[in-house]
Amino acid sequence: MQDNFMQQGIELMLYGMGTVFTFLVLLIIATTLMSALLLRYAKPMSISNANAPAGKPVAGPNDDRLVAVISAAIHQYRSRK
Repeated sequence: MQDNFMQQGIELMLYGMGTVFTFLVLLIIATTLMSALLLRYAKPMSISNANAPAGKPVAGPNDDRLVAVISAAIHQYRSRK
């Protein structure tokens, strides 16, 4: 009687693990195929600002407005603590 329960438990475990393994393999295959399709057919998107001339960074290291915004954010963060 005990052997029958153990055998059924092991079979159930193997079926479950096989199902999960098969699902994960199919998920990996589908993700790889979608990635390959996107790399082949999708147009590359530019990250730079559309109004900025080519070769000029969007926000440079000496951007006064950016420095003021970051300084205000740091001051507000520190004042809360």
